[in-house]
Amino acid sequence: MVLVADPQLVDPHTYPGRPWPLSTITRYHTDYYMRKSFSLLQDQLDPTTIFFLGDLFDGGREWMPPGSANTDPRWRRYGEDYWIKEYRRFGNIFFNEWLRRGLERYHPNIHRKIIAELPGNHDLGLGNGIRLPVRRRFNAFLGEGNRIDVIGNHTFVTLDTVSLSAKGQPDPATGSQGAVDGGGSQEDIWEPVDKFLEYFNETKTRAVGRAIRLQNKRIENSLLFHEVLDIQDPLITKSVHTAYTPKADLPSILLIHVPLYRAAGTPCGPLRERSPPSTQPSADGEYLNPDPQNAIKVEAGIQYQNVLTPEISNEIITKVGGDIAHVFSGDDHDYCEVLHRGYTGSGGGAAGGIREITVKSFSWAMGVRRPGFLMLSLWNPVDGRDRSDSATATAQKGKYRKGGGEGNQQNQTIQTQLCLLPDQLGIFIRYLILLVVTLFALLVRTIRTTTSSNNATAYTNGHVLLPPWTSKPKSDTPPPSPQQKTIREHSFTNGLAVRPTAGRTSAATGYGYGYSGGGNKSATHALHDDPMDERWGRASRQDSNGDVWGGVSIKDGGGARWSIVRMGRAFRRDVLVVGIPVVVWWVWLVGRF
Repeated sequence: MVLVADPQLVDPHTYPGRPWPLSTITRYHTDYYMRKSFSLLQDQLDPTTIFFLGDLFDGGREWMPPGSANTDPRWRRYGEDYWIKEYRRFGNIFFNEWLRRGLERYHPNIHRKIIAELPGNHDLGLGNGIRLPVRRRFNAFLGEGNRIDVIGNHTFVTLDTVSLSAKGQPDPATGSQGAVDGGGSQEDIWEPVDKFLEYFNETKTRAVGRAIRLQNKRIENSLLFHEVLDIQDPLITKSVHTAYTPKADLPSILLIHVPLYRAAGTPCGPLRERSPPSTQPSADGEYLNPDPQNAIKVEAGIQYQNVLTPEISNEIITKVGGDIAHVFSGDDHDYCEVLHRGYTGSGGGAAGGIREITVKSFSWAMGVRRPGFLMLSLWNPVDGRDRSDSATATAQKGKYRKGGGEGNQQNQTIQTQLCLLPDQLGIFIRYLILLVVTLFALLVRTIRTTTSSNNATAYTNGHVLLPPWTSKPKSDTPPPSPQQKTIREHSFTNGLAVRPTAGRTSAATGYGYGYSGGGNKSATHALHDDPMDERWGRASRQDSNGDVWGGVSIKDGGGARWSIVRMGRAFRRDVLVVGIPVVVWWVWLVGRF
């Protein structure tokens, strides 16, 4: 069995000021995170039953049905249609994934169940802030918030505590307990829950009896023979049907949204993420008490209340009975485990009291880095005489049984295990660090390759290897002399270029073969002022000081600007070459897993 608390689908009510597209990305990724986590939960754990502990939606109480107006102008444009879309969205994340694995798994009489009928304050509101049309809509689509389910020979009691909180609560606006929105009085909010508690024992007895009869393959009801009797026949007044009363009294497990009342500063234990214990445990394993840092704050506000009032808590415990083995709640978004020693129950082991666990939120957008859920294992066999193991264990309290529950006491029939989900925010931070490192590495590579390319094509030991080229010829040198023209014509007439005999030119006049001849200017012109320069668009080079080099002025910074442009183009190319395969691979992984 698994307990899921506070998925609270992200909607406009979650982050009112978050702009598009950040709001859309947040919504998409939280849905994707919960859907994949829920799918893996089923594949790996394969639970037979899943309970939701309220707050299915974040702004469910704000999306008004027809005939009911919202006093907050921010949410007036969201109505019934928007709530229906959110309901379908919830179904796509959880119900569809649940149905994917079928309803029957192990035994024809054991059906898989997913129960999401418990409302939270974000679904309905809290106390007298609940609007009756909103609650009627929630109950119509998801079911009644008060019910009893017999699972694993335990009685699971689901209780709508957000509605019960309206009992005795004055209206904060008027200070009275008058009419409420949607028609009716304030009593209409809490009366259904109060009646459920009033007849709880009878309802539980019928539910337990039916479950045990089905488990032992007995008929659900006694057979009645069809026989015509005279009105005066004594048999007509004789009882022909006796209601079946089970001998087993199965332990009760209470499921609520808002936690039970506890004194301020009651510690939640070492598994609380946001505020761990302020001190180390003592030699006997006890933590500091009170410890305000490690506790749920006892406070309330508009449409929220961190814990129930003492009066409501006492009423629930009294009417449900003293056989409560455990209480599970939500609302706080973080883990909290306390032992209510002031109540009588079987969940505290030899010390008595009732143990309560507040389950972590299932969503990574609810203020916890490591979301989670709670896994339950139940063991309470019932023999052929309808006697449960818990009843036998109560008479043998103090003995130990291998693999028992908390405290390893024999009277414990339930074990719990906190299961944590991945730290999605930490994953995003690692993604961001990896992105920065990758971009930095690509930038360094671009600078190195661009710089080395420029140096390789322009300089080697301070000398030009190849003449630069430009798209347009640029030459201010005078035309060649008749002697140079005659030599070239004779060379090309014979089909071969004449190799000059004057030897190689010096570094001052250029590197190559030409007519040096002791500073003869014609030798320089033979290399630098060749008419072929104009024909092939070869750039001119002049001025030994380097004022003009390859047609680009160094003094005016043109070369630097050209290098930056080349560097930007190369960097963009490298980013695309690396980024496109990574994005395609990530999209495939998202769709595949």
